Amino acid sequence: MSIGIWILGDQLSTNQAALANCSAPNNTPVILIESQDYAKLRPYHRQKLVLIWSAMRHFAASLEAKGWRVTYAVSDDFQTPLDAWLNEYQIKELWVMLPSDRPFKTLIENLSLRCTLRWFANNHFLWSQRDFREWADARKQLLLEDFYRAGRKRFGILLDNQGKPLGGKWNFDQDNRKPLKTKLTTPAVCRFTPDGITEAVIAKVKSLEFPLFGEIEPFHWGVTRSQALEVLEHFITHCLDNFGAYQDAMVTGEYTLWHSLLSPYLNLGLITPGEVIQRVEEAYYQQQFPLNSVEGFVRQVLGWREYMQGVYQWVEADYFQLNWFNHTHPLPRFYWDGELTDMNCFRQILQQVAKTGYAHHIQRLMILSNFALIMGVSPFELENWFHSVFIDAYDWVMQTNVLGMGQFADGGILASKPYAASANYIHKMSDYCDRCVYNYRQRTGDSACPFNFFYWDFIARHRDQLKSNGRMNLVLANLSKLDAKELANIRALAVKFRQFH
Repeated sequence: MSIGIWILGDQLSTNQAALANCSAPNNTPVILIESQDYAKLRPYHRQKLVLIWSAMRHFAASLEAKGWRVTYAVSDDFQTPLDAWLNEYQIKELWVMLPSDRPFKTLIENLSLRCTLRWFANNHFLWSQRDFREWADARKQLLLEDFYRAGRKRFGILLDNQGKPLGGKWNFDQDNRKPLKTKLTTPAVCRFTPDGITEAVIAKVKSLEFPLFGEIEPFHWGVTRSQALEVLEHFITHCLDNFGAYQDAMVTGEYTLWHSLLSPYLNLGLITPGEVIQRVEEAYYQQQFPLNSVEGFVRQVLGWREYMQGVYQWVEADYFQLNWFNHTHPLPRFYWDGELTDMNCFRQILQQVAKTGYAHHIQRLMILSNFALIMGVSPFELENWFHSVFIDAYDWVMQTNVLGMGQFADGGILASKPYAASANYIHKMSDYCDRCVYNYRQRTGDSACPFNFFYWDFIARHRDQLKSNGRMNLVLANLSKLDAKELANIRALAVKFRQFH
């Protein structure tokens, strides 16, 4: 039987399941397909298209150098090059590693394939779908912290000889919330100069005539496995020491601080979560980095990232349609153009996103997502925006993070409470409020920060729903102390803002 392997654009690893199960690479045809129609599904960030297509082309070249029989197709669709390739090599059985995204699996199943389709379990995550399902099905409620601890035990990460957590605690999150109160020197970002392959992709993306988002140059992302490994080493050498303490901080003009910038490479398969965790744990033992930094980073990869993929595959297929708060307001236009708002936090972050396709997790959760939640924006429009503009965005990442964690649209399947906050949080964790026309202290009046009046409007609008969540009791008690006139003014400001946005 003639076997062929289709490598998807986010499966760029020689250890991915379909390739790893092949015993005759020199005689097995492999195809990668660059589909322009698929790129039209959303107004993607231009740098994301450059990253994926350049990484695919580099990976194809590396496979060829290893002796694989590689076909790299550039096409409008997937069907046309697949048909030609299947016919050319008389392929009877097509091997594909299961996509991380559910819609792409459906897309493949709906293609007209004149051969047998054989799926291989996705091995780009530490937890298999089966293992996560067994863990989740045995529980009354899913909690990230429980899953994270189970992962530490399962894979033996940061444990002492008795299987106890190093430092006596599983979680050092309380040590990882320091705002940047003093002037600190932040590390340089690991940047790469585009080679000929990347330059060709940049030229192609520049020529595309359908709607896209963001600036295409300068493009400094890595596009190969060796470059991804270089980013990992740069993080360990220059960033890991301070990563934990300042991972929630936000600073004007500082795009990356001490964050790793590894998510695009992990999500493409250029590096694996296992090797990243192993290397960081090795560095801890060799160089005695602060445990709160090491544990905080491991929690993001072993806890958060694995949990999001696991929940995404575990929930029902209609998860993306959930809207617990019934929020329907259109996404404000300033999300697409930060110059359309006077809120300095938004202007700073959206300028950064347009230039790089990147913002760190607190900027995403506590500003971009938080504001949409308290304003009452449609979670579906917000998820589409996140999926469009971020360089590391995929369906499995954004549905769980935006709909579940950020918007609480699932009513508590993923998170234990809504991530809603007023301007006080932003002022505490950033310097954005110091340069803003709005006053972070005010809830009413012409200078009131929209985060403030929308926060209390959100609590008031959903008082009855939030009563069922014990973690909201203190906030609801504070709501009852608000003067009726002030609350009326707060809600009037919210209505007025929505009318103009």
